[in-house]
Amino acid sequence: MLFNSFAFWLFYAVVFLLYYRLKHRGQNVLLLLASYYFYGCWDWRFLSLIAISTLVDYTLALRIHDCQVSWKRKTLLAISLGTNLGILAFFKYFNFFAGELATLGDSVGVPLLLPTLNIILPVGISFYTFQTMSYSIDVYRGHCQPTRSLLDFSVYVSFFPQLVAGPIERASHFLPQVIQPRQWDRNAFGEGLYLVVLGLFKKIVVADNMAVLVNAIFQTPTSELTGMEVLVGVYAFAFQIYGDFSGYSAIARGISRWLGFDLMVNFRRPYFAVDPSDFWRRWHISLSQWLRDYLYIPLGGNRGGSLMTYRNLMLTMLLGGLWHGANWTFIAWGAVHGAMLCGYRYFAGENAKAVTPAQWTPLGLLTRTAQIVLMFHFVCLTWLLFRAESIGQAAGMLSVLATNLDWSPLASMTFGMLVFCAGPLMLFECWEEWQSRVDDVPAVHWSWRGLACTYALMMCLCFPPPAAATFIYFQF
Repeated sequence: MLFNSFAFWLFYAVVFLLYYRLKHRGQNVLLLLASYYFYGCWDWRFLSLIAISTLVDYTLALRIHDCQVSWKRKTLLAISLGTNLGILAFFKYFNFFAGELATLGDSVGVPLLLPTLNIILPVGISFYTFQTMSYSIDVYRGHCQPTRSLLDFSVYVSFFPQLVAGPIERASHFLPQVIQPRQWDRNAFGEGLYLVVLGLFKKIVVADNMAVLVNAIFQTPTSELTGMEVLVGVYAFAFQIYGDFSGYSAIARGISRWLGFDLMVNFRRPYFAVDPSDFWRRWHISLSQWLRDYLYIPLGGNRGGSLMTYRNLMLTMLLGGLWHGANWTFIAWGAVHGAMLCGYRYFAGENAKAVTPAQWTPLGLLTRTAQIVLMFHFVCLTWLLFRAESIGQAAGMLSVLATNLDWSPLASMTFGMLVFCAGPLMLFECWEEWQSRVDDVPAVHWSWRGLACTYALMMCLCFPPPAAATFIYFQF
């Protein structure tokens, strides 16, 4: 596996030892080599895709910036988007749509002899494709200046901490950090260490321990499950995917801080959201902002009246679901989230405002708690679709959940492990929510952070999962 070889870790130990001994250009050369080595450890053949995407968008962005003829600029942008989307569509969706068209043809009596290819999905292709696309679009819109250094742009595209699972960084935020010199910062190292340890706790203690339980439940035939087993299994998956993805994001941010970079916050306590809109301001923030700025707003946003707004929300969330994978379960997941956003907008209105902790009264706190619990269960309903192998499995598990609420030893064990592993994390995030923190690093004395890191490391050492699991979002 990617992270299990001694040579891999030795290489990156050398990278960190050399990094701040080099001048700025040397640092960027080292980062580029480290990033390509990182991706090549998975499958070196797919380095060509990153190189093609880099060269295409680097060249076309410069030509877009230098060109003054409107139709030529649009043509150059279309070539950039077409190249990126074409690569993504071929590797991620070709077999899915070919299979669905063949099934449709058979159902109407018109056999379609469409080829199916043994295509390997390149890890993280959706992340770096969206990142390079945003660069070309922002240059076209005049929101950022293109860099004329191919080295700097290559580092922006392939920066290894966030290459395979985000966050999806905007060029206007990240590229200036690549261009500017970087020096050792003691405080940044401390913040990075805290984030890495927090991420390891989320991944090892929460996500990987939950993965064992989730796999046991979702691999059991639906007819052999009880409703409570399904329920706690969905709860467990909710914390598995959160611990896994937010854990990776925290580790990526922490390593980046060690290297002198500041990545955007990708998660902000999503299970404390009070409504669908609030959830998407907290969950996978880089993707939700990308979909908003490059899909929802260009479709018309909320400028064309209520019906057009609902259409735009549904299209955005359907495509957001499809972004996650070539499966009807992901499309259904996006459709349900789109319906929740439309329903919330219809009933609550677009001017609904969140209540801050300073405004909380006992009744307000009770109301907010009820909203959080209700929203969490709505999200868990969608996670069932996300995790299920097929629509049929999801429907069967929902049927069991509605008709058979018997408790079982498996449900008790899963719930107990859930409380033990994820409970401390939720208590910590409850405190962060009360403080209205917007970052992952609490503004407390270093000794408190030290105690938190010690606890997290001890939990990682004392309660590791029976088997390590890969990061869920590597497949996207």
